[in-house]
Amino acid sequence: MSTSTIQHILELARWAPSGDNMQTWRFEIVAPDHLAVHAYDTRDHCVYDLDGHPSQIAFGTLLETIAIAASGHGLRADVARRPEGRATHPVFDVRFAADAAVVRSPLIDVIDKRTVQRRPMRTTPLSDEHKRILAATVAPGYALTWLESRAQKWQAARLMFNNARLRLTMPEAFETHRSIIDWNNRTHSPDKVPAGALGVDAMTLHLMKWAMVSWRRMSTVNTLMGTWAPRLQMDLAPGMACAAHFVLKAHAAPQSIDDYVAAGRALQRFWLTMTTLGLYMQPEMTPLIFSKYAREGTRFTAQPKLAGAARALQRETEALIFNDSLFPVYMGRLGYGPAPAARSVRRPLAELMKS
Repeated sequence: MSTSTIQHILELARWAPSGDNMQTWRFEIVAPDHLAVHAYDTRDHCVYDLDGHPSQIAFGTLLETIAIAASGHGLRADVARRPEGRATHPVFDVRFAADAAVVRSPLIDVIDKRTVQRRPMRTTPLSDEHKRILAATVAPGYALTWLESRAQKWQAARLMFNNARLRLTMPEAFETHRSIIDWNNRTHSPDKVPAGALGVDAMTLHLMKWAMVSWRRMSTVNTLMGTWAPRLQMDLAPGMACAAHFVLKAHAAPQSIDDYVAAGRALQRFWLTMTTLGLYMQPEMTPLIFSKYAREGTRFTAQPKLAGAARALQRETEALIFNDSLFPVYMGRLGYGPAPAARSVRRPLAELMKS
């Protein structure tokens, strides 16, 4: 094989999902059959990633996408994490080998079509066949829990609505939100979330843009108007307007970077398979993130009252989700269309190459 083959693989792999479209990795072609992925988490500035685990799940989605893209060239992708790498900056060596047993994955065709839908979706229930196919994509190490009855969807929507109040009244989260919204590119953003993809109406979007100039403005808006409008549009209404909510659960609780990377690989197979079935998805990770902070005593805010709110949300989350012997690693809502009009795209490959 040649280095151009790796470049072709990376042209697809760069479409892997990452938190807020930050694309926290850079590529180094070491040899014609050897790629090094230099990854980094965002725990130093993102309140949603203080233990690095959400980033590690994203690293897994990238590595799985690389392996899927490589199958189009008849190549097996063997991945190993360098043991000497820092926890915050792991390096993964990917070595490609021709393998007659490798067949082209049908998931290749939807790598660049997979996206997030934050707006309402159809409420058509998932078919039994689609649920069977999706469960098979994450087996044997993982299983799916479905929240699909009207009562269950209401519980999940209310949970997201309550979590959103914590997000929107937290100064630490404000800094993250302000940095990742692209107000200049309303429909397609190469390195952020385009404003048009947020899932709110024009009036709310205009107010959000004005308020996000400073925490002082945002705090004033929260005090005078509350947070119900964005929470209603971004959390409660979409939480009911979907086929179901899902929880991806591991049979064994993740302990290491490699465990979270493995969860990310299963997630990407699930997400791409979902896309082949005409389904769209929105991640719903904040309940898992903040309940974990509360459970482990992780300090995530300087506001004492918000820490108390997180403990209340922990109880609500665990009552809904922690109801068996499995360990939740990812949560979201999904449904059949429509396709989003706005979406995050990706940086050109040249910008993702390690200098």
